Amino acid sequence: MSVPLFNLAPDLTVSRLCLGTMTFGEQNTLPQSFRLLDEAFAAGINFFDSAEMYPVPQRAETQGRSEEYLGRWIKDRNISRDRLVLATKVTGPSGQMTWIRGGPKCLDCRNITEAIDNSLQRMRTDYIDLYQIHWPDRYVPMFGETEYDPTQQFSSVDIEEQLDALGRAVDAGKIRYVGLSNETPYGIMKFIQIAERVPGHPKIVSVQNSYSLLCRTFDSGMAECCHHERISLLAYSPLAMGILSGKYCLPDGGPTDTRLNLFKGRYSEGESRYNLSNNIIKATTLEYLDIAKKYGLHPVSLAIAFVLRHPLVASAVFGATKLWQLQEVLNAFNVELTSEIIVEVNKIHGKFPNPCP
Repeated sequence: MSVPLFNLAPDLTVSRLCLGTMTFGEQNTLPQSFRLLDEAFAAGINFFDSAEMYPVPQRAETQGRSEEYLGRWIKDRNISRDRLVLATKVTGPSGQMTWIRGGPKCLDCRNITEAIDNSLQRMRTDYIDLYQIHWPDRYVPMFGETEYDPTQQFSSVDIEEQLDALGRAVDAGKIRYVGLSNETPYGIMKFIQIAERVPGHPKIVSVQNSYSLLCRTFDSGMAECCHHERISLLAYSPLAMGILSGKYCLPDGGPTDTRLNLFKGRYSEGESRYNLSNNIIKATTLEYLDIAKKYGLHPVSLAIAFVLRHPLVASAVFGATKLWQLQEVLNAFNVELTSEIIVEVNKIHGKFPNPCP
């Protein structure tokens, strides 16, 4: 069956699965990336997500390759641009990726404009359908952190300046719609408030935050904001970086070419957030794997189907390095989660809430 579609915004229809490209140019070669893109597109996936900093782990030598591979595929396959929805992201303040505009140091007008122009060039396209701020230009607890520490706040660029730069790009035809990522309820509401107050500023249409069986933090304050403001969730890490597939729970710790094994010690964000040496994460994962086994489901189907049943999820943003992994994700559409299964899932969530926030 073809992947179902969702109307994310006026004249912006996306597939309910979005192929993330953060492995393209590191784990995946150009020919491998092309084969994954071919198979995804043939299955009805029209939505592809990237970022200027990809692939991961981030390196100066590979930065931008994911966007480049995506652009080369579109040109090589001669695909009509209006058949695709391309999303990418501007890197937030880091200080660690000095090869991206010196850090980058902030999300002022110059940085946003330069990032958009560079992404357009790498993807060989005249416009980006959905342009997202990868993470906020202000201190927020993210990537596994949960508690807000006001002493960590730093001088940041006003949201109004960020929206002004994005609005200019919309007016110039460089981007169509704007989204956020790794955001909080406060951030969502401030962007909405300022966009409504200033004519010409674009409205936020989506937020790309983590959501999975192991991370349902969105269902607190974020869900209420998005529901009332008609903002859709693009759920990234629906498999919790592969943990929910069960491969890392094998006696040998899983294949050596998987991300958490291949880049051990080099990928701090992933290793700290999705760490099976944490007994709670491991215990929770094993219980979800038991549910899948009990009901005759593939663990990947259980995990993806759970995310897609959420009423605010427009699309699940997933990654795959091999064709069979892509097929496992696609198979989730053949699964219907019964109320009995959901009751069991919620019991585990009640016992181990959000071990991978």
